[in-house]
Amino acid sequence: MKKFTTGEAAGTYIATGTLTEQDIVDMANVISRRKFFKGRTFRDVSSVTSFLQCLMQDEQQEIFGLICLDTQHRLIGRFEIFKGTINSAAVYPREIIKTVLEQNAGAVILFHNHPSGLSQPSLEDIRLTREIKTALSAIDVPVLDHIVVGREDTSSLAQLGKMDG
Repeated sequence: MKKFTTGEAAGTYIATGTLTEQDIVDMANVISRRKFFKGRTFRDVSSVTSFLQCLMQDEQQEIFGLICLDTQHRLIGRFEIFKGTINSAAVYPREIIKTVLEQNAGAVILFHNHPSGLSQPSLEDIRLTREIKTALSAIDVPVLDHIVVGREDTSSLAQLGKMDG
């Protein structure tokens, strides 16, 4: 990132020349990844959605994954569990449970993208969220949210009140 230098105030940057859109996107990805480190505590939805937006907005196939957190909601890791086609991915709760147990997660946030660009959750997204939530409740691991990533925005099923049946 030779075209950017750090500014005087924390979290600020100075452009050192002409920037292309790709330069800006690359820098946004670098900053986003730096903020998404193991042990980081998540206090609000926006801290998760901005990271996922940067990472997934331009994916051409649907990707379903989970963010594993410890019991204090600190990041253990982000895991892309299933990859699909342009409009669906086969998701199996068994594989999600397996990852949760392997990571010794105390809570999870589900995520997937919509390559169509729209972040509006489908009825199938809502049904699947509830199914996974039920499966993980059997091992005492709460599902805190399910984030759907579109090209320009995200949707939080928790904020939309779509997590419970």
